[in-house]
Amino acid sequence: MKKLVLSLSIVAACTLAASEAEIKNEIANAKAKVAKINEEIKTLESQLPKPSYTLNAHAELGYIVNSGNTDTEAFNLDAKVKNSFDKHSLELSLLYQYGEENSIESKNKFLSELLYDYMINDRFSFNYLAGYKDDKFSGFNYQFYTGPGAKYKVMKTQTQELAFDGNILYAYDDIEDTYKDTLGNTVSYPFPAGSINQNDGYSDSYAAYRVQAVYSAKIRENLKFNQTLSYRSEFSDADNFFVYSKSSLAVKISDIFSAGVNYYVDYINEPAAGKTSTDRVFSFNLIADY
Repeated sequence: MKKLVLSLSIVAACTLAASEAEIKNEIANAKAKVAKINEEIKTLESQLPKPSYTLNAHAELGYIVNSGNTDTEAFNLDAKVKNSFDKHSLELSLLYQYGEENSIESKNKFLSELLYDYMINDRFSFNYLAGYKDDKFSGFNYQFYTGPGAKYKVMKTQTQELAFDGNILYAYDDIEDTYKDTLGNTVSYPFPAGSINQNDGYSDSYAAYRVQAVYSAKIRENLKFNQTLSYRSEFSDADNFFVYSKSSLAVKISDIFSAGVNYYVDYINEPAAGKTSTDRVFSFNLIADY
């Protein structure tokens, strides 16, 4: 009798294991079919005629406030609007960062670029760039640069894209006055009471160039990584150059909203007196795409 019960138990266990394996196999097959259907849908969507006019908007907003032993407030807005029509596109990008510590301004940066593109084909286009930068803590009242260029998409797949562009520029830098306190130490904006004007600011215009790489990767269906790296330099003075980098990671929450983190690096090779070369910002953002 014991042998019969043991045999029946073994048979039942084997049956259950076989049933579980069959179910797992069916689940795997179903997932494979769903993935194949999604790929077919994407392929069919890519074959649809593209509208002659499209408008895309992207905005990232970050805000931090702290009160207590230290009163700190920081704000970050990073936005981009792109208008495409036929072979033409016009893109406006804006970056504004502001911060206060104990009611004293500690960060005030504004960067804007307007880019016109004319597509020759899906990978190559000619463009024209106009950029403006205003950073009260950089030693520049403002910087302006503009000029023609070209863009080429080296890689373009369903999950990754890599593009390089280069521009020949006319650049204009307006350098701020330098200040020192009564002890002869260089001071930065906002200038404290007792500062004296040390040297009047000046302006500098020159021929320059900019090269830029933009990479994006879809890590998962709801997870995306983006990297922008640009290098701008004067032709006649190789030591006068600027590097800008933005690394971002975004997680999709809904069709419109995402949550993300950004890391900005702004490097000036020849900083003004009393300034450091590298400015870094790390921010958490709510992102909206339209």
